[in-house]
Amino acid sequence: MLLNNTGKEKGQQTNNGSMLLREEILAIGSWLSSMGKQHFFETTAQRMASATNTLNLPYEMIGHGYNRIVYDLNNGYVLKIALSEIGMMANANEAYIHTNCREEVRKYLCPVSEFASGWIIMKKMDTNVRHAVIDYMKLIKLEMMFLKYGMIPIDLRIANVAFSEENEMVVIDYGLFTLDRKSPVLRWFI
Repeated sequence: MLLNNTGKEKGQQTNNGSMLLREEILAIGSWLSSMGKQHFFETTAQRMASATNTLNLPYEMIGHGYNRIVYDLNNGYVLKIALSEIGMMANANEAYIHTNCREEVRKYLCPVSEFASGWIIMKKMDTNVRHAVIDYMKLIKLEMMFLKYGMIPIDLRIANVAFSEENEMVVIDYGLFTLDRKSPVLRWFI
């Protein structure tokens, strides 16, 4: 059992209210400050190597895309860290949408636990999505429901969903969705 400096088991909330240790937050800050100095010709693999070396986090990396890297915090939550400016915007947008969307929609979005500039902690979901016709039908119904409540689900696809304990389809990556004119994604592109 790993303990943090407050005597709590690693992954549990510390006195500052975060699931992360102070040193981990500082490592993320160090990565984010160096991220802007990356060259435009750098490949995704080079950016990933640079990020993982700078972060040096004790967690298993369970996924990544072009713009974010995802770590399993081993406590039922995941940590998403930006790899680019778009990743920064996606994290901010997920936090904004989860906080400001209607309750009818929120239950279909992966819950956000913590958010700070460049990183977000969300509930870990079962990502073993079966690629069956029924899943695509659920995905289409989910898209229609989001549209009904005024949310534009940009980038809604099977790879960005998971299933809750109640076997409900839940979106785990909604960083490019738009909710209203205040959505960070709209501020980024307009």
